[in-house]
Amino acid sequence: MTEATWGDDAKTPEIDWRMSAALENVPRGDADLAEVTSLEGAVRAWTLLDPEHRNAAVLTPEHALQIDGTSLTTFAGDGIAALVDLLPSANDEG
Repeated sequence: MTEATWGDDAKTPEIDWRMSAALENVPRGDADLAEVTSLEGAVRAWTLLDPEHRNAAVLTPEHALQIDGTSLTTFAGDGIAALVDLLPSANDEG
């Protein structure tokens, strides 16, 4: 008999940082246009925004992500900040 174990990896499986994602409600020249890029690129771009635009930004990945056991299709504010904490470092292979 095999016993199943549940750990943090089951709650937050590996994230495909190369999937497409849209970062919306952020300034692009004279308009607020969505930027479609990789999930990693969108999250890193969010970190460069001023606080007002960080609060207004909405991130929509290509498909749902499971974070801490919850499946999410859009992220804003603290949700995007949680993704920042999960970003791969520049030294990680990927």
